[in-house]
Amino acid sequence: MSAFPIQEMTLPVALSGKDVIGQAKTGTGKTLGFGIPLLECVTVPADVEAGRAVPEKLTNAPQALVVVPTRELCQQVTNDLLTAGKVRNVRVLAIYGGRAYEPQVEALKKGVDVIVGTPGRLLDLAGQRKLDLSHVRSLVLDEADEMLDLGFLPDVERIIQLLPAKRQTMLFSATMPGAVIGLARRYMSQPTHISATSPDDAGATVANTTQRVYRAHSMDKPEMVARILQAEGRGLAMIFCRTKRTAADIADQLAQRGFASGAVHGDLGQGAREQALRAFRNGKVDVLVCTDVAARGIDVEGVTHVINYQSPEEEKTYLHRIGRTGRAGASGIAVTLVDWDDIPRWQLINKALDLGFPDPPETYSTSAHLFEELNIPAGTRGILPRTDRTRAGLSAEQVEDLGETGGRGRKSAATATPVREERPARTRTPRQRRRTRGGAAAESAAVTAVAPVTPVAPVAVTEPADEPQFQQAPLPAVEPAEPRTPRRRRRTRASAVETVAAPETATAEPVIAEPAAEAEEAAVKPRRRRTRAAKPAADAVETAVTTEAPAEAPVAEAPAVETKPRRRTRVAKQSAESAVAAKAVPTEAPAEAPVAEEKPRRRTRAKKAVAVETAESVPAPAAAPEAGAETAPTAPKQRRRRASTAAATTTES
Repeated sequence: MSAFPIQEMTLPVALSGKDVIGQAKTGTGKTLGFGIPLLECVTVPADVEAGRAVPEKLTNAPQALVVVPTRELCQQVTNDLLTAGKVRNVRVLAIYGGRAYEPQVEALKKGVDVIVGTPGRLLDLAGQRKLDLSHVRSLVLDEADEMLDLGFLPDVERIIQLLPAKRQTMLFSATMPGAVIGLARRYMSQPTHISATSPDDAGATVANTTQRVYRAHSMDKPEMVARILQAEGRGLAMIFCRTKRTAADIADQLAQRGFASGAVHGDLGQGAREQALRAFRNGKVDVLVCTDVAARGIDVEGVTHVINYQSPEEEKTYLHRIGRTGRAGASGIAVTLVDWDDIPRWQLINKALDLGFPDPPETYSTSAHLFEELNIPAGTRGILPRTDRTRAGLSAEQVEDLGETGGRGRKSAATATPVREERPARTRTPRQRRRTRGGAAAESAAVTAVAPVTPVAPVAVTEPADEPQFQQAPLPAVEPAEPRTPRRRRRTRASAVETVAAPETATAEPVIAEPAAEAEEAAVKPRRRRTRAAKPAADAVETAVTTEAPAEAPVAEAPAVETKPRRRTRVAKQSAESAVAAKAVPTEAPAEAPVAEEKPRRRTRAKKAVAVETAESVPAPAAAPEAGAETAPTAPKQRRRRASTAAATTTES
């Protein structure tokens, strides 16, 4: 087994302790290119036992640091370093966000030799004084260009300031933009720039990867992807999207079409992302839909197809995407679907990488050249046959409880639904509420319903003793309760005077009406409604009577009419003027009494109400009618004569 070119050129320089800038294509072994020199500079107890190091160099603080941009890449580099350092028992710890702090802090207290982490969590633990970086001898920035693109440059500079000035610094990436070179000049000492390529692979991309570019419509892309996934010889496949929403949508559509698919994007919790990657590595899921977060450094064996569902933003992203296949000498197929709107962007990528696809052919899911170039069987449809659905699926992979921090940690990683906490069963008996009716208890209401109290005598209902089918406990002795007072009805304006005058004419014996009788009486009695025009006239007449004969004023003046101003009509104004004129004329002149009769003969309802109200406000003579007699309905003509007579009597008095 031979080493890759980047490993052959990097290992001699890095093992000597010099700074290195390594650049190589994706999938060519860069991890071990910096991993082996990193592990060799660490002092472990096995070295002391073998006599290669003195005991004074042993420490529990980390001696090497690897900074990576993504969590998935952090896990992969950690696994590779654990495998490479297993013989010497090197302690490697992964520190990244989305996990609980406590396990990472406990591991730091026990002692760590190499740390692989993301910038955010490293600065967090260093700020809390949980992480001591003062003993670091070697620093590695993996995928340095991606960290600069994601805005990690300030965090990386802060981490570098926490490290000792005398150290070894190595930068590795597949692409090296000018910003990375500027960072190297500031923080590296005479670095050696190594760009490794194979003699038979002079292009920017890997020669073992077959590239296909098609111009496709956005509405036809799901059908095209479903047919491409049924190509002959297809193993694991990765589908890349630009947005998180598109990745989630395509994963759901493929699952509905029968494919075992999973998703990896930023909206998922860390537990769900690791679950999808584990299921993809274990073969339970054969289609992984992801964003560019999984395009950096993810190394999975058996990936034969990479599909760019959406065109990448730039050439670097394109290289990292298609680099997930054709790794370590294997062959692969990279298919790019370019929409009509993305043609200008794709032409720039094609020119920068010199791919030879300036004008992609227009392709649909039924195009013949699509089936021929990708080796898709004829007659393939966009739904996977049931006989080919042999994968266990994403649900077969268990979700690991990572103790995620933030809002995402309170949701289930698989279903993204809130986890309900189990509450203990309620032991206290709930309070029984008692219904009341009008302030009386429910029991008394029930007794009243069974044996209603009448004004004559209470009737006791008893059961015969010789009937055994009714076994009922005897009711306690209940004293005859006083008859219930009927519900107070809301008084109207027209009946305000007669309600007050009613107690004077009432008899001494209490009259108790049955509820049914009250309902019938209320239905028979017509309700009087006072109009707005009648109120001012009634006030004026009442004032005149009170001024001339204060001694004879009846008690009915107490419930005065509301003082809220009302809009006066012409009829009410004329009635008020006639009342004022009657007050000003002396009582000796009876000739002017019939002034009210000289008004227009046409009577409105408002005038009728004024006359009736005037008649009611006059003090009753010796023989006063009963309260019920005033509300009895009379003919309109008789009421009109009575009103005019009452008006004349008022003027004479």
